[in-house]
Amino acid sequence: MEAKAHLKYLRMSPRKVKILCDLIRGKDVKTATAYIMQTPKAASEPVLKLLRSAIANAENNHNLDVEKLYVSTAVANPGPTLKRGMPRAQGRFNRILKRTTHVTIGVSEKN
Repeated sequence: MEAKAHLKYLRMSPRKVKILCDLIRGKDVKTATAYIMQTPKAASEPVLKLLRSAIANAENNHNLDVEKLYVSTAVANPGPTLKRGMPRAQGRFNRILKRTTHVTIGVSEKN
């Protein structure tokens, strides 16, 4: 049984969040939490909150043992991109892309 938690429309580029997802995928929950807390990335805070939510879902909704949990899936997919612009010299206009991310973390029990 896998317990999941989703975070949608995170105002951060998927490229930045994927680094943390790759770091914690396959690790046990305690190790993953320690890795995230010691990583100086902007995505650390929302991903840590999401991981704790997935752990709580596993414990309360699926009655899984917290000591046996590991991160089975950690995915950061692109969400919708907000298109903005900035005026430039000689009447030109440059497009600014403000990217969003949908993050999913799943935890499972080790056998």
